[in-house]
Amino acid sequence: MLDLLTTHPILTLLTLLTFPTIYLLINIRLETQRISRLGTFAPRVPSPLPFGISIFIRSITASRNNTDYAFWSYLFSHCPYPHSKTVETHLARQRFIFTADPENIKAVLATQFADYGKGEPFHEEWKWFLGDSIFTTDGELWHASRQLLRPQFVKTRVADLEIFEHHILKLMAQIPPQGGEVDISALFYRFTLDSATDYLLGKSVDSLTNPDTKFATAFAEVQQVQNEMSRAGPFQKILPKGKFWRGLRVINDFVEPFIDSALALNPADLKEKTGQSFLHALAATGTRERKVIRDQVVAVLLAGRDTTAGALSFTFQELAGNRKIFERLRREILETVGEQRVPTYEDLKSMTYLQRVMNETLRLYPSVPFNVRMSLHDTTLPTGGGPDGMQPIGILKDTPIAYSTLYMQRREDLVPSPSADFPPVLTYCPERWENWTPKPWTYIPFNGGPRICIGQQFALTEMSYTIVRILQRFDRIEKYWQEGTQGLRSEIVLSPTNGVKVGFWEAKSE
Repeated sequence: MLDLLTTHPILTLLTLLTFPTIYLLINIRLETQRISRLGTFAPRVPSPLPFGISIFIRSITASRNNTDYAFWSYLFSHCPYPHSKTVETHLARQRFIFTADPENIKAVLATQFADYGKGEPFHEEWKWFLGDSIFTTDGELWHASRQLLRPQFVKTRVADLEIFEHHILKLMAQIPPQGGEVDISALFYRFTLDSATDYLLGKSVDSLTNPDTKFATAFAEVQQVQNEMSRAGPFQKILPKGKFWRGLRVINDFVEPFIDSALALNPADLKEKTGQSFLHALAATGTRERKVIRDQVVAVLLAGRDTTAGALSFTFQELAGNRKIFERLRREILETVGEQRVPTYEDLKSMTYLQRVMNETLRLYPSVPFNVRMSLHDTTLPTGGGPDGMQPIGILKDTPIAYSTLYMQRREDLVPSPSADFPPVLTYCPERWENWTPKPWTYIPFNGGPRICIGQQFALTEMSYTIVRILQRFDRIEKYWQEGTQGLRSEIVLSPTNGVKVGFWEAKSE
């Protein structure tokens, strides 16, 4: 047999090609049988090119062209069941599930919490940026991170508004008077970076007074590449990553001296400084490992800076285009705190229309528009499979489940039909919240289940404080963009594609 192969090169080549093909087909067959024993399959999104290359190209193109919502719409257009929004596809040999079904999302985040997590592949993919932080780990490591961070977001710390006041005054000083054009979104990203680094490290990067900070640029570039790596799946090795590694060096070079300084303090001195920063409070818990502290600080910085800046940007984008909403909101603010008084935490919580404005912003523009969980062992999703789209879907270990709060929260079939009291789902209308409560698991801007956002109240407090202070000072806002030019950039966090260029008019004192 060996003599035959060595004397016939063509036969040798055919043999070398045949055996791997047979091996692959056998594995596909066995995998299909394992899935079928667990449940059914979701509708398949076809890829004209082999190995799912068409889907890969569409995903990366959508990321770079800021058309992710259209990409998800394309995926779900291959689901024949109007009640279900769950499909599957393959990239190389990796099966991916995409869902915007509240029942499946509830299972992944809560009722089947033990079955799904970040998974080791996700940890490997993100370890250079977020390390072993609360966002990249499961099990005991995740639980330890949550216990470590929970005390840093208790009400007494969240309700301390001095940091916000210091930086909001700097932000408002950057707004031109009497209608001069300003990209308020760019200011919000600098504002939240300054307040986040102040809160976390005890020292701000002061990007509002020095916008050309290397740290801010590096942080944005690392997120951009990390986002593309996550989308590429098994193809991520072909992506260029030079910008990623350079940005990481800048981030680490900035953060690590603060960590060294905190760890150099003796326990008594450290205890005195626990109220000064998140970093000192972490070090005071007894955690002395530099990497543990670094990972948690960078993770919270990502969550605390970009999410709030994006939400504020979309809020003022909508306020600039809806004068009645702006005027009603400002009227409530003035009735509560007037034009000058600095609001308290209780003031912020008492303003019902302000709460509705923020709810509506986070409904249409959830800060994390798309997310992923990995199956930690063989399991199921409760619905979306079978001939009627109502059967459980079989899920093998290490299958990524991508879910979209952005798409789900915009689904027309999950909200009341349009009426005088309930405008179309894509219309920005805080008034809809006066007599409407979303069905469970159809509105989750801060995720849900055991991994619900630990900094939710901190983010809402910063957001509401910023809105109040700006509207106390300015009684008019106008948009400076053409209709149809605003879009959604969804890297890790959702943001406006072209900034939010507006003009403000300062209120005249009586």
